[in-house]
Amino acid sequence: MQKSNLILMMLVFLAGAILPIQAGFNIQIGKAVQQPVFAAFASFLIGTTALFLYLLAVRFNFSSISATQTVSPLFWTAGILGAFYVASVIIIAPRLGTALTFSLIVGGQMIISLILDHFGLLGFSIKEINWQRILGVIFLVLGVLLIRKY
Repeated sequence: MQKSNLILMMLVFLAGAILPIQAGFNIQIGKAVQQPVFAAFASFLIGTTALFLYLLAVRFNFSSISATQTVSPLFWTAGILGAFYVASVIIIAPRLGTALTFSLIVGGQMIISLILDHFGLLGFSIKEINWQRILGVIFLVLGVLLIRKY
């Protein structure tokens, strides 16, 4: 394995590890104001501000934004999907628990990821579904069942 791929894998692992922590922080904000959707709003507002500051720091060419006119309107729903995800986690994790919530999230991600890879949808490279990949998803589902039971 190339060193650069190992670093990327570690960064993605870290990104995944941060999600339950983010959920916990957002849950506490939601509890404080007794409105979980406000916590999602605050999370996106602060995140948007941080990303804007980053773009300023790297001197992003804002004139290139006009190129987004060629992007399908469907792709702009990504923000809505992100908001749905964050708000759902804030509302559901306190009820199901962090481990079960994120096990189900990972299970859902894996099933959809296999489909996206298999058909090369949304610009992903084609990686056909095979028995090994299906077995991996089965193990994930079994893991979800074990976490749910215990």
